[in-house]
Amino acid sequence: VQLVELGGGLVQAGGSLRLSCTVSGLSVSAYTLGWFRQAPGKEREFVGSSNWNGGSPDYSSSVRGRFTISRNNDEKTLYLQMDSLRSEDTALYYCAARRQFSSGFKYWGQGTQVTVSS
Repeated sequence: VQLVELGGGLVQAGGSLRLSCTVSGLSVSAYTLGWFRQAPGKEREFVGSSNWNGGSPDYSSSVRGRFTISRNNDEKTLYLQMDSLRSEDTALYYCAARRQFSSGFKYWGQGTQVTVSS
């Protein structure tokens, strides 16, 4: 199983970035896919997730209204559209997968760095 994140980079505050996560080695239609992030010196935190059919994604309160999660099961890809970026969004962003109705995310990508300059 492999999850590969792309799309990170340096952006000014107020700007936008779109991350993608391409999954191989599992049937994504049976998995919840999620985004997490970890800033230097901080614990990894949940950003949002999308269940198997992509309906009604969940978001953390810190990103709700600014970030949008979508997925394309045919392309085995998860997306994270990040708008109105803030300096506090600077982090290493990971995607992860857990089998639908299971309790923990089992598969993780290597992460892609997002840096927001103020």
